[in-house]
Amino acid sequence: MHLKWPLMENNITREDLEVLISFLEGHPRLTQSENVSGFEREWSKWLGVNYSVYVNSGASANLLSMTLLKHLCGGGEIIVPTLTWVSDIASVLQNGFTPVFVDINPRNLCMDVDQVIKKMTKKTKAVFITHVQGFNGLSDTLLSACKERGIPLIEDVCESHGATFKGKRLGSYGLLSNFSFYYAHHMSTVEGGMVCTNDESMYETLRILRSHGMAREASDRKVREKYAAENPSLSPDFIFLYPAYNMRGTEIGAVLGRNQLKRLDENIKKRNRNFKIFLDHLDNNKFRTDFDLEGSSNYAFNLILKNADSALRNKVESALTEAKVEFRRGSSGGGNQLRQPYLRPYASATECEAYPHIEHVHFFGYYVGNFPDLEKEKILLLCKLLNGL
Repeated sequence: MHLKWPLMENNITREDLEVLISFLEGHPRLTQSENVSGFEREWSKWLGVNYSVYVNSGASANLLSMTLLKHLCGGGEIIVPTLTWVSDIASVLQNGFTPVFVDINPRNLCMDVDQVIKKMTKKTKAVFITHVQGFNGLSDTLLSACKERGIPLIEDVCESHGATFKGKRLGSYGLLSNFSFYYAHHMSTVEGGMVCTNDESMYETLRILRSHGMAREASDRKVREKYAAENPSLSPDFIFLYPAYNMRGTEIGAVLGRNQLKRLDENIKKRNRNFKIFLDHLDNNKFRTDFDLEGSSNYAFNLILKNADSALRNKVESALTEAKVEFRRGSSGGGNQLRQPYLRPYASATECEAYPHIEHVHFFGYYVGNFPDLEKEKILLLCKLLNGL
């Protein structure tokens, strides 16, 4: 059986390309300009926030958020998940914060809320939550704990566009939130990302940090005039406030993003429908199917063995490979981040073993691609193949 099933297919459609070609035929300015601004406004409206800043990747969105936090509060601890993409934790380290790890909730693969609360201290500067692969990781308990202790919540929604908590989209709860528009995600600008906030002052600083730390990048004229008055010996066009970055996006990405946003909600419905078919037909004696789907916006099919069965794991990998079904072991980011070489200077060799739920996913969990054009017949054939192992 050859299913020829990639992780992503047709995420950038012919229609997207036609829109882009039409734009390019006008010989436009291609660096950050009117379409970037338009995409930011439209994304903010869709998400339900006041401000959005388009950047060149989701990893840059992570780095920009942590850089802003560093300028606001200096050093300290950031509570992070053991299951996430490398750039979340890397951005914490790159800004001089100390990562504090927690295990996952096996029903949504996000941070274990009870562990998060137990690890909150006076040193905690933020909780940096990852909404893994379309699942909602928020709860009233977590939000209340953050509010009572005055600890900011930073949301990574890179894999979970359109997921909700209590009917409100994820990414609209945190002080800051990060999105990725990488090719394999819910919508794509090829590369690209967004940082979102409701705080006007933070928005202006994010714009400045995005573009070399230049004061002229502030959208508010009064902010630009203030910095010019404070630095009379400098040209107003070249006042560098921070040792920052160039994370600007391009008009090409923004044109794609604006067109893709039009069909994002419909594509989310298709993805969720696909995932439900998969879970309904998968053998729940062999595989986990009891995920918490409330508010989810599925990114990929989560295939996690119910028990730590090495023989079955080997059969699953062989069967998927033979059927030409692309997969990733360890789920998001390759599993337990504490097993990665970049964290060896920051954690003991055995700390990874202190988190049993992520350890199980690391060795016995996978994801398989989900996309709007995926046929029901293929999903049923995959389930039949897996159930027969």
